[in-house]
Amino acid sequence: MSDTQQTGDDYILALENVSRYFGNVIALKDVTLRLRRGEVHCLLGDNGAGKSTLIKTLAGVHAPSEGTYLVDGKPVHFASPKDALDLGIATVYQDLALVPLLSVARNFFMGREPQKKLFGLVNVMDIETAAKVAREKLAEMGINVRDANQPIGTMSGGERQCLAIARAIHFGARVLILDEPTAALGVKQSFNVLKLIHKARAKGISVIFITHNVHHAYPIGDSFTLLNRGKSMGTYTKETITKDQVLDMMAGGAEMQKMISELEGATI
Repeated sequence: MSDTQQTGDDYILALENVSRYFGNVIALKDVTLRLRRGEVHCLLGDNGAGKSTLIKTLAGVHAPSEGTYLVDGKPVHFASPKDALDLGIATVYQDLALVPLLSVARNFFMGREPQKKLFGLVNVMDIETAAKVAREKLAEMGINVRDANQPIGTMSGGERQCLAIARAIHFGARVLILDEPTAALGVKQSFNVLKLIHKARAKGISVIFITHNVHHAYPIGDSFTLLNRGKSMGTYTKETITKDQVLDMMAGGAEMQKMISELEGATI
Protein backbone atom coordinates (compact mmCIF):
# COMPACT_ATOMS: atom_id res chain seq x y z
CA MET A 1 0.00 0.00 0.00
CA SER A 2 1.34 3.43 -0.89
CA ASP A 3 2.00 6.16 1.71
CA THR A 4 -0.87 8.25 0.38
CA GLN A 5 -3.32 5.36 0.57
CA GLN A 6 -2.16 4.49 4.08
CA THR A 7 -2.61 8.10 5.15
CA GLY A 8 -6.11 8.10 3.68
CA ASP A 9 -7.10 4.97 5.57
CA ASP A 10 -5.58 5.90 8.93
CA TYR A 11 -5.65 9.68 9.07
CA ILE A 12 -8.35 12.30 8.61
CA LEU A 13 -5.76 15.04 8.17
CA ALA A 14 -2.02 15.10 7.53
CA LEU A 15 0.81 17.50 6.81
CA GLU A 16 3.68 15.78 5.01
CA ASN A 17 7.09 17.51 5.15
CA VAL A 18 5.46 20.95 5.14
CA SER A 19 7.54 24.14 5.17
CA ARG A 20 6.34 27.72 5.32
CA TYR A 21 8.50 30.70 4.43
CA PHE A 22 7.87 34.43 4.82
CA GLY A 23 10.54 35.93 2.60
CA ASN A 24 13.84 34.84 4.14
CA VAL A 25 12.18 33.83 7.42
CA ILE A 26 11.68 30.09 7.92
CA ALA A 27 8.55 29.71 10.07
CA LEU A 28 8.17 25.93 9.53
CA LYS A 29 10.64 23.46 8.08
CA ASP A 30 9.83 19.88 7.01
CA VAL A 31 7.05 19.39 9.58
CA THR A 32 5.01 16.19 9.45
CA LEU A 33 1.82 15.96 11.51
CA ARG A 34 -0.79 13.23 11.15
CA LEU A 35 -4.15 13.21 12.89
CA ARG A 36 -5.93 9.90 13.29
CA ARG A 37 -9.69 9.67 13.20
CA GLY A 38 -11.22 10.19 16.64
CA GLU A 39 -7.99 11.02 18.48
CA VAL A 40 -6.68 13.97 20.47
CA HIS A 41 -3.31 15.02 19.06
CA CYS A 42 -1.43 17.54 21.19
CA LEU A 43 0.87 20.03 19.49
CA LEU A 44 3.37 21.25 22.05
CA GLY A 45 5.94 23.99 21.92
CA ASP A 46 7.12 27.13 23.67
CA ASN A 47 6.59 30.67 22.39
CA GLY A 48 8.21 31.06 18.97
CA ALA A 49 8.14 27.34 18.24
CA GLY A 50 5.97 27.78 15.13
CA LYS A 51 2.64 26.73 16.60
CA SER A 52 0.74 29.79 15.31
CA THR A 53 2.02 29.34 11.75
CA LEU A 54 1.14 25.66 11.82
CA ILE A 55 -2.37 26.42 13.11
CA LYS A 56 -2.95 28.93 10.32
CA THR A 57 -1.64 26.46 7.75
CA LEU A 58 -4.06 23.80 8.99
CA ALA A 59 -6.92 26.35 9.06
CA GLY A 60 -6.35 27.50 5.47
CA VAL A 61 -4.97 30.95 6.29
CA HIS A 62 -1.48 30.11 4.94
CA ALA A 63 -0.68 27.74 2.08
CA PRO A 64 2.39 25.52 2.55
CA SER A 65 5.48 26.81 0.73
CA GLU A 66 6.61 23.20 0.37
CA GLY A 67 5.15 19.81 1.23
CA THR A 68 1.64 18.35 1.04
CA TYR A 69 -1.55 18.94 3.00
CA LEU A 70 -3.89 15.92 2.90
CA VAL A 71 -7.50 15.57 4.04
CA ASP A 72 -8.99 12.07 3.89
CA GLY A 73 -5.85 11.02 2.03
CA LYS A 74 -6.31 13.53 -0.79
CA PRO A 75 -4.09 16.61 -1.38
CA VAL A 76 -5.88 19.89 -0.73
CA HIS A 77 -5.09 23.51 -1.58
CA PHE A 78 -7.13 25.93 0.52
CA ALA A 79 -7.68 29.43 -0.85
CA SER A 80 -9.22 30.60 2.44
CA PRO A 81 -10.36 29.31 5.87
CA LYS A 82 -13.84 28.80 4.38
CA ASP A 83 -12.42 25.99 2.24
CA ALA A 84 -11.20 24.26 5.39
CA LEU A 85 -14.55 24.78 7.12
CA ASP A 86 -16.35 23.28 4.13
CA LEU A 87 -14.35 20.07 4.75
CA GLY A 88 -15.24 20.09 8.46
CA ILE A 89 -11.98 21.57 9.78
CA ALA A 90 -12.88 24.17 12.42
CA THR A 91 -10.38 26.31 14.31
CA VAL A 92 -11.12 27.88 17.69
CA TYR A 93 -8.60 30.67 18.28
CA GLN A 94 -7.65 32.16 21.63
CA ASP A 95 -9.73 35.30 21.02
CA LEU A 96 -12.76 33.03 20.30
CA ALA A 97 -14.36 35.46 17.77
CA LEU A 98 -17.20 36.22 20.20
CA VAL A 99 -18.98 39.55 20.78
CA PRO A 100 -19.38 40.20 24.54
CA LEU A 101 -22.44 42.48 24.22
CA LEU A 102 -24.40 40.06 22.04
CA SER A 103 -26.44 37.24 23.54
CA VAL A 104 -25.33 33.65 24.01
CA ALA A 105 -27.74 32.56 21.25
CA ARG A 106 -26.57 35.20 18.78
CA ASN A 107 -22.93 34.29 19.40
CA PHE A 108 -23.73 30.61 18.98
CA PHE A 109 -25.32 31.16 15.54
CA MET A 110 -23.26 34.17 14.41
CA GLY A 111 -23.62 34.42 10.62
CA ARG A 112 -25.79 31.27 10.44
CA GLU A 113 -28.93 32.36 12.28
CA PRO A 114 -32.16 30.35 11.93
CA GLN A 115 -34.76 32.35 10.01
CA LYS A 116 -38.53 32.77 10.10
CA LYS A 117 -41.00 34.84 8.11
CA LEU A 118 -42.34 38.02 9.68
CA PHE A 119 -45.93 38.65 8.55
CA GLY A 120 -45.24 36.03 5.89
CA LEU A 121 -43.02 38.48 3.99
CA VAL A 122 -39.69 39.33 5.61
CA ASN A 123 -37.02 36.92 6.87
CA VAL A 124 -35.93 37.67 10.45
CA MET A 125 -33.89 35.74 13.00
CA ASP A 126 -35.91 33.11 14.86
CA ILE A 127 -34.76 34.16 18.34
CA GLU A 128 -36.78 31.50 20.21
CA THR A 129 -35.35 28.64 18.13
CA ALA A 130 -31.83 30.03 18.39
CA ALA A 131 -32.08 30.32 22.18
CA LYS A 132 -33.53 26.79 22.50
CA VAL A 133 -30.86 25.16 20.33
CA ALA A 134 -27.99 27.08 21.96
CA ARG A 135 -29.21 26.13 25.44
CA GLU A 136 -29.62 22.45 24.50
CA LYS A 137 -26.24 22.15 22.77
CA LEU A 138 -24.44 23.81 25.66
CA ALA A 139 -26.24 21.53 28.12
CA GLU A 140 -24.95 18.52 26.16
CA MET A 141 -21.45 19.86 26.81
CA GLY A 142 -22.11 20.33 30.52
CA ILE A 143 -22.79 24.10 30.44
CA ASN A 144 -26.18 25.05 31.87
CA VAL A 145 -27.41 28.45 30.65
CA ARG A 146 -30.66 29.64 32.23
CA ASP A 147 -31.23 32.41 29.71
CA ALA A 148 -29.62 32.10 26.26
CA ASN A 149 -30.57 35.74 25.61
CA GLN A 150 -28.16 37.01 28.28
CA PRO A 151 -24.99 38.77 27.02
CA ILE A 152 -22.12 36.36 26.56
CA GLY A 153 -19.96 38.80 28.50
CA THR A 154 -21.69 37.53 31.66
CA MET A 155 -20.19 34.05 31.15
CA SER A 156 -16.82 32.95 32.50
CA GLY A 157 -13.81 32.47 30.24
CA GLY A 158 -14.15 28.70 30.46
CA GLU A 159 -17.83 28.82 29.55
CA ARG A 160 -17.05 30.98 26.53
CA GLN A 161 -14.41 28.48 25.42
CA CYS A 162 -17.00 25.73 25.73
CA LEU A 163 -19.52 27.75 23.69
CA ALA A 164 -17.00 28.27 20.87
CA ILE A 165 -16.23 24.53 20.83
CA ALA A 166 -19.89 23.50 21.05
CA ARG A 167 -20.69 25.88 18.17
CA ALA A 168 -18.05 24.27 15.96
CA ILE A 169 -19.34 20.79 16.77
CA HIS A 170 -22.97 21.79 16.10
CA PHE A 171 -22.08 23.10 12.65
CA GLY A 172 -20.46 19.85 11.58
CA ALA A 173 -16.80 19.98 12.56
CA ARG A 174 -14.99 16.68 11.95
CA VAL A 175 -11.69 18.19 13.09
CA LEU A 176 -11.35 20.69 15.94
CA ILE A 177 -8.16 22.75 16.11
CA LEU A 178 -7.97 24.38 19.54
CA ASP A 179 -5.47 27.21 19.98
CA GLU A 180 -4.29 27.35 23.62
CA PRO A 181 -7.85 26.89 24.99
CA THR A 182 -6.71 26.72 28.63
CA ALA A 183 -4.02 29.43 28.51
CA ALA A 184 -5.94 32.14 30.39
CA LEU A 185 -8.14 29.90 32.55
CA GLY A 186 -8.04 28.84 36.20
CA VAL A 187 -7.77 25.23 37.36
CA LYS A 188 -11.51 24.46 37.45
CA GLN A 189 -12.25 26.17 34.12
CA SER A 190 -9.31 24.39 32.47
CA PHE A 191 -10.64 21.07 33.76
CA ASN A 192 -14.06 21.82 32.22
CA VAL A 193 -12.46 22.54 28.83
CA LEU A 194 -10.45 19.29 29.02
CA LYS A 195 -13.69 17.41 29.80
CA LEU A 196 -15.24 18.99 26.72
CA ILE A 197 -12.32 17.81 24.58
CA HIS A 198 -12.91 14.31 25.96
CA LYS A 199 -16.60 14.55 25.01
CA ALA A 200 -15.71 15.69 21.49
CA ARG A 201 -13.43 12.67 21.07
CA ALA A 202 -16.22 10.40 22.35
CA LYS A 203 -18.41 11.77 19.52
CA GLY A 204 -15.75 10.64 17.01
CA ILE A 205 -14.37 14.14 16.41
CA SER A 206 -10.61 14.45 15.87
CA VAL A 207 -8.92 17.17 17.93
CA ILE A 208 -5.63 19.03 17.58
CA PHE A 209 -4.93 20.59 20.97
CA ILE A 210 -2.27 23.31 20.78
CA THR A 211 -0.66 24.21 24.09
CA HIS A 212 2.58 24.83 25.92
CA ASN A 213 1.18 23.25 29.11
CA VAL A 214 2.21 19.59 29.35
CA HIS A 215 0.14 19.13 32.51
CA HIS A 216 -3.01 19.88 30.49
CA ALA A 217 -1.95 18.00 27.35
CA TYR A 218 -0.70 14.72 28.75
CA PRO A 219 -3.87 13.54 30.58
CA ILE A 220 -6.14 14.10 27.56
CA GLY A 221 -3.77 13.45 24.64
CA ASP A 222 -3.43 10.25 22.61
CA SER A 223 -0.37 11.45 20.70
CA PHE A 224 2.05 14.37 20.91
CA THR A 225 4.07 16.37 18.39
CA LEU A 226 6.74 18.69 19.77
CA LEU A 227 7.80 21.81 17.87
CA ASN A 228 10.96 23.80 18.42
CA ARG A 229 11.96 26.80 16.28
CA GLY A 230 9.77 25.70 13.39
CA LYS A 231 10.97 22.10 13.32
CA SER A 232 9.37 18.93 14.62
CA MET A 233 11.18 17.14 17.44
CA GLY A 234 9.11 14.05 16.71
CA THR A 235 5.67 12.55 17.27
CA TYR A 236 5.00 10.14 20.13
CA THR A 237 2.06 8.17 21.48
CA LYS A 238 1.27 8.10 25.18
CA GLU A 239 2.56 4.51 25.28
CA THR A 240 6.00 5.56 24.02
CA ILE A 241 6.71 8.71 26.08
CA THR A 242 6.15 9.77 29.68
CA LYS A 243 5.05 13.18 30.88
CA ASP A 244 8.49 13.77 32.40
CA GLN A 245 10.14 12.98 29.07
CA VAL A 246 7.87 15.49 27.30
CA LEU A 247 8.70 18.12 29.91
CA ASP A 248 12.40 17.37 29.52
CA MET A 249 12.25 17.75 25.73
CA MET A 250 10.34 21.03 25.99
CA ALA A 251 12.72 22.38 28.61
CA GLY A 252 15.74 21.69 26.44
CA GLY A 253 16.95 18.55 28.21
CA ALA A 254 20.74 18.44 28.25
CA GLU A 255 20.99 22.11 27.30
CA MET A 256 18.92 23.11 30.34
CA GLN A 257 20.96 20.88 32.65
CA LYS A 258 24.18 22.44 31.36
CA MET A 259 22.84 25.94 32.08
CA ILE A 260 21.80 24.91 35.62
CA SER A 261 25.27 23.48 36.28
CA GLU A 262 26.89 26.72 35.06
CA LEU A 263 24.62 28.81 37.32
CA GLU A 264 25.34 26.61 40.32
CA GLY A 265 29.08 26.95 39.72
CA ALA A 266 28.99 30.71 39.19
CA THR A 267 30.40 33.01 41.85
CA ILE A 268 27.96 35.77 42.84
